[in-house]
Amino acid sequence: MQFERLIDARRCRFEELESAISDPRLFDDPKQASETLREHRRIKETLELWETLADLRRNLEENRRLAGDDDPEIAEMAAAEIEPLEKRIPALETELQYALLPRNPAEDRDALVEIRAGTGGDEASLFAADLMRMYQRFAERRNWKWELLEARPSEVGGFKEVILKISGDEVFRYLKYESGVHRVQRVPATETQGRIHTSTATVAVMPEAEEVDVQLHPDDLRIEVCRAGGAGGQHVNRTESAVQVFHLPSGLMVRCEDGRSQGKNKEKALQILRARLFELRQREVSESYSAQRRSLIGSGERSEKIRTYNFPQSRMTDHRIGLTTHSLQTLLDGDMDEVGIALQQAEIAERLAEASEQ
Repeated sequence: MQFERLIDARRCRFEELESAISDPRLFDDPKQASETLREHRRIKETLELWETLADLRRNLEENRRLAGDDDPEIAEMAAAEIEPLEKRIPALETELQYALLPRNPAEDRDALVEIRAGTGGDEASLFAADLMRMYQRFAERRNWKWELLEARPSEVGGFKEVILKISGDEVFRYLKYESGVHRVQRVPATETQGRIHTSTATVAVMPEAEEVDVQLHPDDLRIEVCRAGGAGGQHVNRTESAVQVFHLPSGLMVRCEDGRSQGKNKEKALQILRARLFELRQREVSESYSAQRRSLIGSGERSEKIRTYNFPQSRMTDHRIGLTTHSLQTLLDGDMDEVGIALQQAEIAERLAEASEQ
């Protein structure tokens, strides 16, 4: 892929955005201002990535030349630099290629990750907890922040449902592939005869919606308060802190009871509701994508089986791209880069194929 023409176009656009953000009237339209600042940051990072790649290519060319130097010490030092550069450059080229392709603006956003236990009873709830910890550790590896918005624990220490908010740079871009059905095959702790059980959990990753994206009109909402259930001691028996929000036009309902404050629970419920409504709108837009791409990046449909985690064989298989790795525990410890890069490369290939057909 020839980058120079696309980089020149980004430089021109960057100059336009530099002028736009210096305009004192920028924040007269909050939604437009937010989109302008996001695009400015994204293009700035793309141009910096291009400069880094150009520097590495020059260094590689120079070291290849010096590897043939008459001075053995210089030649040896130059030769030692070649392999690391040869490994780093293709990864940066993939990163740049992805950055230059048309993209969904939601990729820059924070994300809400909703995990629900599926088939398999208690074992499914334990697996849901494993997935939650995997995303938490992945967030920590990338210096993102995570916050527990809502949780419904199971009696065995897992979760029937849990919702995380993960904040940082381009969170939705990296987590969007996780939506779908995750299947686990392992021997449960309660299994006395050593039989392998199959259970599932569903994951839905939603870009965080801002108030300017989704306007919630009071007439469209019915808000109810009630007593929180589950563990919590005497507090939940005395205080009506749980909040249920019904969005009448869509029929969506969100319940939050994890916090002790009724106000905080209402705030979290509205945050989750905005994200779900924004996701519905995004899904409608995604219908214009090819069926092949929709199957790769996931549409949030809970019926779409995307991955199997086989504990006896320490194997993870991503069914969308046929990727298999035997480093299951490493993955569950939050090292998701291998599968993430593979999914990103597959998406790039599909989008380039689509572009060539148009």
